[in-house]
Amino acid sequence: MSSAKSSCYIRFLNLIDALDRMNPGKKLDSVEESLLDKIILSFHAQQAILVGDLIAMSELGSQATLHGRLKNLSALGYIEMAPNADGRKKEVVPSKMALKRYEELSKCLEKAVKIT
Repeated sequence: MSSAKSSCYIRFLNLIDALDRMNPGKKLDSVEESLLDKIILSFHAQQAILVGDLIAMSELGSQATLHGRLKNLSALGYIEMAPNADGRKKEVVPSKMALKRYEELSKCLEKAVKIT
């Protein structure tokens, strides 16, 4: 039984790999993926997440590293910065491309768990 469960995950990893190969210029590193996951989770919970909140996540890296990764996510088109009610702060929101990426990941997960 456990091999069937692990094979689902392996199928999922293979599907994600195929998805990444279709968009080679848009490959994210693990820190960028973690940041984007946090942004998406906040977005779906309808909670604002600020640049400062993200660069304070020391478990993912230094502030300089995280700031650079956020700039890269923005340059790749995955996130957008929007002014917050407090004009000194920037809110981070996922772009349409980021939302589409998570739809594709969901489809990969659904495919992987379907018993063939």
